[in-house]
Amino acid sequence: MVRGVGALLLGLACVAVPAQERSLPAGALRSGSTYLSPELRAMQEDGFANPGMLWVEKGAKLWGVRAGADGRSCADCHGDARASMRGVAARYPAFDRAANRLLDLEGRINQCRAERQRAAPFAFESEELLGLTAHVASQSRGLPLKVAVDGPAAPHFARGRMLFERRIGQMNLACLHCHEWNAGRRLLAETISQGHPNAYPIYRLEWQSAGSLQRRLRACYSGVRAELPAYNSADLLDLSLFLAWRAEGLAIETPGVRR
Repeated sequence: MVRGVGALLLGLACVAVPAQERSLPAGALRSGSTYLSPELRAMQEDGFANPGMLWVEKGAKLWGVRAGADGRSCADCHGDARASMRGVAARYPAFDRAANRLLDLEGRINQCRAERQRAAPFAFESEELLGLTAHVASQSRGLPLKVAVDGPAAPHFARGRMLFERRIGQMNLACLHCHEWNAGRRLLAETISQGHPNAYPIYRLEWQSAGSLQRRLRACYSGVRAELPAYNSADLLDLSLFLAWRAEGLAIETPGVRR
């Protein structure tokens, strides 16, 4: 691409787009699970066969464990997660006014751990953080994603859109090149999905483990041979917000299963 044209497109990508102007029409939205083989889809839907449920169970145990200087557990403040956490994951990432920053669900859990329990935050991709995140998110299974992208979240949303549309790495590709322009097409043995975040944390057979959306995004950066953003960086959080808005209306499926 000619440098001047590339700069022009990059500038246009930074312009805020009204919330009603969606990159994918609502009727065209497809969860990543619809691209799975019947066997993997059945595995995801079966609570006994889905390996991601191991992390949900780990999180359920941690929910009642007291920790930190105050000796509090999640249950001490929030009670039964089946009631108190219902619908929470559908609203994240979200802008936290008190912290004056954007938080995804993992960030919210670590914030509660640091501020309410006065305990050390969990490491990203740790069994503990994945477990609690999966446990909380699974309480919202079947509910539609609906994040706020106005007010203080608006700049993060606009920047997330820019990141989604920006060419990066040695491959000179943007997220939209795969997940909009070529969604549904084959790439070697894989079918390219629309790239929605409604099933995270997910269990990937490739990983033989559960993993967060941030881990998957970093894998995409690696795939196009771009510099990896750090966990909990502004790039990953802003992009996560845009992806959640882009998937608005899709039901949460946590824990998902993918190849």
